Amino acid sequence: MTTGNINVAVENIFPLIKKFLYSDHEIFLRELISNATDATLKLKHLTNIGEAPGVEYDNPVIEVRIDADANKLHIIDRGIGMTAEEVQKYINEVAFSGAEEFLEKYKDSAKDSGIIGHFGLGFYSAFMVADKVEIISKSFKDEPACHWTCDGSPKYTLESSDKTERGTEIILHINEDSKEFLEEGRISELLTKYNKFMPVSIKFGTREESKTSGEGEDAKEEKITVDNIINNPNPAWTKQPADLKDEDYNSFYRELYPMQFEEPLFHIHLNVDYPFNLTGILYFPKLGNDLNMQKDRIQLYQNQVFVTDNVEGIVPEFLTMLKGVIDSPDIPLNVSRSYLQADGNVKKISSYITRKVADKLKALFNDNREDFEAKWNDIKVVIEYGMLSEDKFFEKADKFALYPTVDGAYYTFEELNEKIKDTQTDKDGKLVILYASDKDAQHTYINQARERGYEVLLMDSPIVGHLMQKLETSKENISFSRVDSDSIDNLIKKDEEKISKLSEQEQETLKTTLDEVVPKEKFTVQLEALDSSASPFTITQPEFMRRMKEMSATGGGMFGMGNMPEIYNLIVNTNHELVGQILNTKTQAKKERLIKQSLDLARLSQGLLKGEELTNFVKRSYEMIK
Repeated sequence: MTTGNINVAVENIFPLIKKFLYSDHEIFLRELISNATDATLKLKHLTNIGEAPGVEYDNPVIEVRIDADANKLHIIDRGIGMTAEEVQKYINEVAFSGAEEFLEKYKDSAKDSGIIGHFGLGFYSAFMVADKVEIISKSFKDEPACHWTCDGSPKYTLESSDKTERGTEIILHINEDSKEFLEEGRISELLTKYNKFMPVSIKFGTREESKTSGEGEDAKEEKITVDNIINNPNPAWTKQPADLKDEDYNSFYRELYPMQFEEPLFHIHLNVDYPFNLTGILYFPKLGNDLNMQKDRIQLYQNQVFVTDNVEGIVPEFLTMLKGVIDSPDIPLNVSRSYLQADGNVKKISSYITRKVADKLKALFNDNREDFEAKWNDIKVVIEYGMLSEDKFFEKADKFALYPTVDGAYYTFEELNEKIKDTQTDKDGKLVILYASDKDAQHTYINQARERGYEVLLMDSPIVGHLMQKLETSKENISFSRVDSDSIDNLIKKDEEKISKLSEQEQETLKTTLDEVVPKEKFTVQLEALDSSASPFTITQPEFMRRMKEMSATGGGMFGMGNMPEIYNLIVNTNHELVGQILNTKTQAKKERLIKQSLDLARLSQGLLKGEELTNFVKRSYEMIK
C-alpha cells in the first residue's frame, strides 16, 4: 500500500471545489458520468485503431447504483481503466489531464472519437457531496487493479485490488448535508437532466417490461425484468439530416418536451465542422403574439453532456423563444454564463446560428411560400424581434419577412413597395404605408382607406412600433401611419386641396360652438375641408404620440412617454351636411344634442365610449328617434 500527499497545490483546491467550482453541487454527477463516458469512448477508439489488442469493446454500459444503507453512491464503467501509476498521475497530480495527454498522443486519429474533456478537477467535484471517495480501477492493459482512497484532505492511500473486470468504479461516501443524493428519485432526476443523451448507455436499476411469447391461442404475456437504461445514446442531432424524416424530428421533439402536445411548425438542423464544430436541431413552436412565453427551452450540450438551458448570451436573444438542442465540443463544460458569453467560440457560434436560421427561413419561403404564409402569424414575433436586434438578420430577413394586409394578402417589402407606390406616395414623394392594429376596432377607418384604393397592412404584434421605427430609419423615404391617426385626406397628402363650403366667419363660429361642448381635456378640435361623403366627426390619435406610448410599454420609445395621457384629435368635416346643420341650428339645446350625439358616434367607432357615457348615449339615441 502507498500513502502520500496529493500535489501540494491541491491543498487549497478542496474548499474551492466545495464552494466555488460549480454553482450547484448536483453537477458532480454530470462530471463523474462524463469521466466514465470519456473512459469508455477512449477504449472504443483504441480498439478501433488496433492499440488495445485482445480487448473487445462490446457496447459497455455505465452503471449508477445507490447503497442507501451504507451511504454510498457507485458509478461503474467498463472503459479504459487505470493502472496504479496512472491513478498517481491523473488523480494525484491534478495539474495534468488524462484526456489532454490522450488527445495529444492521438490528435490526428482521435478527432471524431467524441472524447469529453478533463479527468481532473471534474473528478474532484465528488468532494462537494462526499466525505470520502474511493476509486477501484483495472486498466485494459495486463496490469493489476488498484484501489485509491481519499477523505477530502491532501492525504490518500493507493493499494492493490482484487478487481478482475476492466474499468473503474467510483464510490462516494455521501456526507450528512447531501443525503438527497441517496434518493432514487433525485438521482433519476439528475440523470435525466444531465445525461439523457450521453453517447454511452447508462443503467440505473431495473424495470419490468411486458413480453409476449407464443403465437395464436398459445400466446401469453409475461413480465420480464430488464436494465433501466435512462438515456438515448444516439439522439437525432447526432445523425445526418439526410438520414432523418419529418416524423423522426417530431419524435425527437416529443422526447425533448414530453409535456408539449402541439407539434412544432418546422425545424432547422444545424451541422457545421468549420471553423468550429456544432450540431443541433432548433424547432419553431407556435408563438403567436405572446412575448412572455417561457424562454430557456433550448438545451446546450457539449458532446452530448448537458451544460445549461439558460442560453441567453450564447444563442442570439431573439432565438431564445425557440426550442431544441445545440451541441458543440467548442463550448466549455462550465455552467457559468458569464464565462460562456466571454468565450470567443461562443460568439462565433451565435453569429453562425443567426445566419443559419435566416438561410433556413429564406429556403422555406422560396420552397413553399403558401405554407410559409400560413405559418407567418405563429412565427412573426421571432422574426420581427430578430430584425430589431440583429442587423445581419435584418438584411437577410428583408427577403422573406412578410407584411400581411387586412384582406389576407401577404407581401415582402419589395412587393409591397411595388404594389402601393403609385397610389400611396404623397405630394413630397414619401411612400406612406397604412396599417391597422385591430381590424374590428378600426373597421371604419380601414373602409375609408379601401374606398380610396389604398392597401392597409395588419400589423398587430406587440413590437410592431419598434419594427416600424427600424424600417423608417433603414429604408429611404417611407413612413408608417395607422389608419386612425388622421383623416383619410391627411394620411396621404396629395397636391389637390379641398375647399370648405363654410366661410371663414362660419368656421370661426362653428369652432367656438364646438369648443363649448367638446371636452377640452380629451379632444383637440380641428376643422378640415374633406370630401362631403367622409364622416362628419372623426376621432384620430396622432401617430407619433401613440406609437411612442406603445413602444414605452414594451421597452423603448422616449423616456416618460408611457405615462403621458391619451391625446385625441376631433376632426370635423366642414363639407358634411350634418356639420352645416349643426352650424345653422337655432336652439342651443338641439345644437348641443347634435354635437354630443355626433361626438359619441365618433367615440363609439374608436371603442372610447364606456360606462355612464355609453348609457347616456343609448338613452339620448332612443329619445332622438321617438
